[in-house]
This record gives sequence, C-alpha cells and structure tokens, in this order.
Amino acid sequence: MPELPEVEVVRRGLARWVAGRTIDGVDVVDPRSIRRHALGSEDFSGNLMGATVLDVLRRGKFLWMPLSDTDHNTGDTSGDGASAAPPHTALVAHLGMSGQLLMEDGHQPDEKHLKVRLRLSPRSGEPEQLRFVDQRIFGGLFVTSLVPTEDGLPGGAGTSDWPLIPDEAAHIARDPLDPAFSVAALHARLRARKTGLKRALLDQGVVSGIGNIYADEALWAARLHYARPTDTLKRSETERVLEASRDVMLRALDAGGTSFDSLYVNVNGASGYFARSLNAYGREGEPCPRCAALGLETKIRRDSFMNRSSYSCPVCQPRPRNGRW
Repeated sequence: MPELPEVEVVRRGLARWVAGRTIDGVDVVDPRSIRRHALGSEDFSGNLMGATVLDVLRRGKFLWMPLSDTDHNTGDTSGDGASAAPPHTALVAHLGMSGQLLMEDGHQPDEKHLKVRLRLSPRSGEPEQLRFVDQRIFGGLFVTSLVPTEDGLPGGAGTSDWPLIPDEAAHIARDPLDPAFSVAALHARLRARKTGLKRALLDQGVVSGIGNIYADEALWAARLHYARPTDTLKRSETERVLEASRDVMLRALDAGGTSFDSLYVNVNGASGYFARSLNAYGREGEPCPRCAALGLETKIRRDSFMNRSSYSCPVCQPRPRNGRW
C-alpha cells in the first residue's frame, strides 16, 4: 500500500503536469472506481467537463484537485496557483492499495486495469491524458464539496492557501509533512490517549499519513518502543518521534517513495527505491545498524501487532514495563 511519501510523490507529479489544465473529456471505464461518487458516472463526468484543475493538494493519503467553478465565476488563476475566489468543489483521488495516477500520451495503449481516463487541454510537449489504474479496486475518484478547515489554516500540502478541505477528509489530522502541522497539538492528542505509541501514530485522528512501515522506522530512529504509553510522553519525546517521522519520510521522498512490488508507481511510472535503506521494518533477524556500529550483535525482532507486524531493536528500544499495545 502506498504510504505518505509515495502519495506526496504523486501529488508533486500531478501538480507539475495537471494544474492549470482544463478537463476536456472523461471516460469512466469501470464505474466501480467512482463508487464513492453517489450520483454515478454521468454526474461525475458532468462535474469535470470544462473544469480547470487549480492545484493539487494533499492531507495524509488524500489527494484532491480543486476545480474552477464557472457558475460562481471562480478559478481565474493569477499565475501563481491561486484563484480570484476559493473553489467550491474538488476531484478527490485515493490510491487505496494499488491505485496509480499516470500521465500518458493519447497513442499509448490502455493499461490492463485502466478505470478512468481524463483528457486534458493540450500543453506543448506534455502528455494529454491522466489515467487512473487500479488492480485491486480499493482506491477511487469522486467529486465532492470543499468545507472550511477546523483550524482556519490551509487544507494541506500544496501551493494554494485556501482554508478548505474535502468534506470526506475533514476528520483526519494533519500529517508530519504538512506546513501547518502543530507539534503542540500532536503532543496534546498523544497525552490525551491512554494507548501504545505506535497505535496512536497509526490513528488518523491523532496524526495522518504514518503507516506501518514509517511508524517502525521513526520509532527506531527515535529510540522509542511501539508500546510506550502515550500519556507518559514528555514534550521532548514527542518532538523526537515527530522529527524522526519527518526525517524518514523526507528521505523516502527524495528516493521516490518505498516500493515492495510493481503495484506502486508514481505519476510517471517510476518505482521508489527507499526500501533498500530501511533500518528496522522487514529486517527480522538482521543486525540492528545502530548497535552494529557500536560493536554489538543485536538483531531486529518482529512482534505481532494489530494483525500486522512491528519491528524493533530490543536494545535500542527496550519495552517499557507498563507498555500498552
């Protein structure tokens, strides 16, 4: 499943290729991939035809493209990605487990699992189609209303500063790569929970976008055990795990994301290679890199966790006596 750095790779690619272009055609190849658009294919297409994509934004793993609203005379771009008035609707994309957003030339054959095709206004030397491809059909596209953000700050990562977010994503917390992320707010939410630290990091109401892989990597870097009770955390420890989360995600972003199979590709079809740099996740029985540097022979251990696995170093990340799942 793509995690936050992979989705940010896609967002940046889409912002490069799609923002500022008008949607000239919509082909819904498989209606299952727009099932979240309750009014069906005809309404989905009607909302998109003739609309201009103003920007590409993200919170956690939710991507959305604010659309020009000609009925309200909005969406007149000023040249810097902003518009004269805030948009009212957006095209939302969620990649699910295997969703891909690919830019293709019109002469390229359809992908085996093509679900939706958007034909874009021509721009010199650039592909004219945005295709949504999804093998497992857990992801999808839909058009929805934008609502004000709870804190009055911009909705998510991107260039636009509208304090708006898709209604369906309004309940999730900001992610560590969000420019408006608040350490104080995260610490308060963690202290208010009486649960284990990793469980809290995976809770989208506490902090969004940290999946199983990056939680293990951040906890290893911060030297904190996944079962550490959140209500015992000091502010400095919250800052440490947050900085570790940001660091591991930024390194993954630089590498193009983490890829363990052929299902994840970015907007131009290139897989990420950060998996080669993981320190804990998936390394059961292998030496802990930090301990090895000190001449110790500690091996990474794997524990069952929430029907998944959690990887940690028993020396660097000792389990607390009063640890919680």
